[in-house]
Amino acid sequence: MNLIKIPKFLKNFYLLSGILFIIWMLFFDANDWITQYNRQKKLQKMEEEKLFYKKRTEEVKADFRDLKNNAEVLERFAREKYYLKKPKEEVFILTEDEKKIEKK
Repeated sequence: MNLIKIPKFLKNFYLLSGILFIIWMLFFDANDWITQYNRQKKLQKMEEEKLFYKKRTEEVKADFRDLKNNAEVLERFAREKYYLKKPKEEVFILTEDEKKIEKK
């Protein structure tokens, strides 16, 4: 009866339990290492977006204050955005052909 000898440290219950626990937490748990890594990347991306939108919000608020307080800025905005014109005035809208833009 020559059986395979198992080393003594592999018979230790606490060592086996610890190794199984670590393997379970790293790969099989709902909050495993891969999931945590993906969530961290998503959080970082969302924080960058948050900073972008805060900056953009400040720019829009500044533009709104300018439109509210400055008649020249308001007139320029109305002409550019909504193609408004003064009486007895002609407006020509020039656009570039998309095919010409792509060739450049």
